[in-house]
Amino acid sequence: MREKEIEQKLVDTVKKHGGICPKFVSPGFSGMPDRIVLLPKGKFAFVELKAPNKKPRPLQVARHKLLMGLGFRVYVIDGIEQIGGIIDEIRAT
Repeated sequence: MREKEIEQKLVDTVKKHGGICPKFVSPGFSGMPDRIVLLPKGKFAFVELKAPNKKPRPLQVARHKLLMGLGFRVYVIDGIEQIGGIIDEIRAT
């Protein structure tokens, strides 16, 4: 499975839960996560998408740590089987 297919499944799943999942673009600030998950009742998180068994680059890891240090949730998804659990976790917090 390719990263693009995982990304589309995430977008579709978020929509089924009443949310949106816009692509996150940050010109001049490389390494930011690919998507923002925005769910009803103000629930949100950043998501980095990877092809199966691929890991974030060092700059991406640094950005994830920066965001988490600010109190944001950041997830790395490399398989569609992770999506449901992550959506449930975001909704629960």
